Amino acid sequence: MKFLNLLKIFSISSYQIPRSYSKEAPKALRSLKAKSTRDTVQYYIDSYRVRAVGGNGGDGCISFLSAWCKGHAGPDGGDGGHGGHVIFKATHSVKSLNHCKTVTQAKHGEKGYNKDCTGKNAEHIIVPVPLGTIVKDDKGKVIADLSSEGIMFVAARGGAGGRGNKFFLTDTEQAPDIAEFGAKGECKTYTLEVRSMAHVGLLGAPNAGKSSLLRALSRARPAVAPHPFTTLRPHIGMVPYDDYEQVAIADLPGLIPGSHKNYGLGIQFLQHVERCRGLVYLLDGADSPRQQYETLTYELSQYNPTLSTRDKCIVVNKIDLPEGRRGYEDLKKTHKVIGISAKTGLNLGELLRAIRDIYDGEH
Repeated sequence: MKFLNLLKIFSISSYQIPRSYSKEAPKALRSLKAKSTRDTVQYYIDSYRVRAVGGNGGDGCISFLSAWCKGHAGPDGGDGGHGGHVIFKATHSVKSLNHCKTVTQAKHGEKGYNKDCTGKNAEHIIVPVPLGTIVKDDKGKVIADLSSEGIMFVAARGGAGGRGNKFFLTDTEQAPDIAEFGAKGECKTYTLEVRSMAHVGLLGAPNAGKSSLLRALSRARPAVAPHPFTTLRPHIGMVPYDDYEQVAIADLPGLIPGSHKNYGLGIQFLQHVERCRGLVYLLDGADSPRQQYETLTYELSQYNPTLSTRDKCIVVNKIDLPEGRRGYEDLKKTHKVIGISAKTGLNLGELLRAIRDIYDGEH
């Protein structure tokens, strides 16, 4: 009898399967930290045009030594120091180009001094950039791909230091009174682009509710307003899951018909879409969602046909409204869609599971 009781206690029905062996999908967690109360709203910069200016070399010195035991001891002018370089370095410690400056100027080398004293070399300026940053020249040609940790690209070389008059001492010229100027540093213009911005991008028309949805899913605080084009630059939000994975979700600017022809800054906005690994088509259920979906797919196919092959899910927002519910039911007849309400939080759990499926499909 005691043996049977033990079997009941440790029966397979009452045994809890460990999380690591469970086949259930990971669940999204609420962030333990509240949203920031700061007025500053941080947006994501995935493309930036910079000008790198190397430092000038220091001038050489013209000097003649006069010792107490010898009045004319010869030239003793030292060389100038070298100017600093501007270097881009790939690192995992930064995720965007927000910290980059429009103009990055390296310091100049120090001039030479008498008694054969060489001027001090200027330190190089190392600008950290995210892994996968692409460097393009002013003609749009890719000249560097910083794809691995620690790889560097010298954007602008500093000038060499000028030589002092001691360098020009010869058997026939015992008192040279010439020295070199320091060389000028390079000045070049580049365009930095981050190849991968986020795991999932929220793609939709203006006023579809992308910013409201990102606010509901993460701690990000993009601006929300009833007028179109509230979002002009991407915002990134992080969604944690209970298996310690974090999924980056990007709120992308809205696309309009003709975006592939650069209507409404369309090309720039489509470039943001290109840097997301998966896509969530967010449609306004109260404003012809079927037509919105057809417009979005057409614009992507005209800009880059490979974008249509990426993992995606179709989401209809504003189903808490009667007209939004009708639009959702109509699109549901022909497409596999998820109906949500970013305002009330309806069905956000189902959306988070779909986002995690997209994330798992990329790995």
